[in-house]
Amino acid sequence: MTSTDGLRLHPFRGLRYAPDRVSSLTAVTSPPYDVVVRPDGVRHLETADPYNIVRLILPQAPDPATRHRQAAETLRRWRAEGVLAPDDRPALYVYEQSKGGLLQRGLIGALELDGPVLPHEDVIPEVVEDRAALMREAAANFEPLLLSYVGQGDGGGATGVIERALRTPPLLATTTEDGFAHRLWAVTDPAELAAVDDDLAIRHALIADGHHRWATYQRLHGEHPGDGAVNPWATGLVLLVDSARHPLQVRAIHRVLPHLPLDAALAGVGDAFRVRPVQGPLDAALAALDEAPGNAFLLSSGPERFCLLDRPDAALLDRTVRRDRPEAWRGLDATVLHSALLDEVWRVRDHPSEISYLHSPGDAVEQAAKHGGTAVLMRPVPERTVRQLALAGVTMPRKSTSFGPKPATGLVLRVLDDSA
Repeated sequence: MTSTDGLRLHPFRGLRYAPDRVSSLTAVTSPPYDVVVRPDGVRHLETADPYNIVRLILPQAPDPATRHRQAAETLRRWRAEGVLAPDDRPALYVYEQSKGGLLQRGLIGALELDGPVLPHEDVIPEVVEDRAALMREAAANFEPLLLSYVGQGDGGGATGVIERALRTPPLLATTTEDGFAHRLWAVTDPAELAAVDDDLAIRHALIADGHHRWATYQRLHGEHPGDGAVNPWATGLVLLVDSARHPLQVRAIHRVLPHLPLDAALAGVGDAFRVRPVQGPLDAALAALDEAPGNAFLLSSGPERFCLLDRPDAALLDRTVRRDRPEAWRGLDATVLHSALLDEVWRVRDHPSEISYLHSPGDAVEQAAKHGGTAVLMRPVPERTVRQLALAGVTMPRKSTSFGPKPATGLVLRVLDDSA
């Protein structure tokens, strides 16, 4: 390393599915835990293959302690049976995702937790506690976070290492249900690993996806102090993507309020926002949301009913939105939603039992209809705004953004009890 002030990405012995023990790699992979729609998505994945990774990331049992213990026992059993097997040598893993004209490549490794990594969103304590209990019990990182950094963008440094790896046969290749093709390579050559070290030594990273898992890594490191070179708990599994080479996509994350019917939500709004019905279907209603000036939200109780909220009352915003934050933060749709609507108008607690966060607008509308509640559909935040606030040390409201494409879960795992 030429510096200790940048990112330090360590190779590790990846734990991967043995192809001859599963029906297919596609059948055992999953979206990240917080993208899986529960319970329907969990059931779908569980029936895809008896060894689907969802049994580790979202185990099903009556209480949390049993769920976490069940996941740990399942991991131990699959390792003992050879369903999951470690690679022979520590490696950094080149990971490629592609679909149509979209291409993303990055490096998967064990990142030291005390490096310059910028969060941009708040987290939900209950989710961090649940993830920490799961990782603590299993002593494993099941899925990589998605981090972005601004590299050379010219084929040098870590990007050059990635592109040279592409000239060799991949460890695996599969296409998942969402149409994304995935390929993975192992980088073990000391000279190539040193090139990655030298490049990342002057970089900082932005957490694109995985704030709760990053907070979980930090909590567990606090329980297991020690240097990242020798202590596996001082590092966490991440995918690092050079956004100068492969710009990430930014999408919105939507809310479902299962206990607030749409009529009650609209009655509560009163004159605080302008309220207008808009015509479906969903794509047309979302287009109306995109065209709305200023802060705006699309409410829905199902695929037949949509209402647009915009033009918030200035006095309401003045009374509810914090003044000690930059104007860019005060003007975020998520800030206005949580400060003015959820906290003040609707009095809905930001708790998993009261608010669900879904990445797909269609899933959000479907869940609202299923529970007789309200879907609040959002617009994405530009990446430049996210990075601007992160560099200023200002965190956005939780679940403000969805960066992607997200890494598939199940292609490579990391265990902490025998990491090399």
